[in-house]
Amino acid sequence: MNKTLIIAVMVTLLALSAESFRMPRQAVEEEAGSLTKITDTIKSYYDGSVNTASGYIDNIRGMKLEEKVKGIYEDTTLVVSTYFGIVQDQMYFILYPQQ
Repeated sequence: MNKTLIIAVMVTLLALSAESFRMPRQAVEEEAGSLTKITDTIKSYYDGSVNTASGYIDNIRGMKLEEKVKGIYEDTTLVVSTYFGIVQDQMYFILYPQQ
């Protein structure tokens, strides 16, 4: 029992002396609260992402990719509709053979 009492006293003294080595916090005068700082940070990230996205959209419009995509879409739909018509005719003649 004496050993546990000695160990408890030593740990207590160690904890008390360790606390004295801590650096005291400097008082910082905050004009804005932490909630305001968080909301300002979130707003700045949001504004940055919106500006980046706007820049990308402007670059895409500058490259005239919309017109290129429309042209590719029209060509693809023309080709697909042609081949779909051919396959449809073949399926019709397979299901309803002519004599």
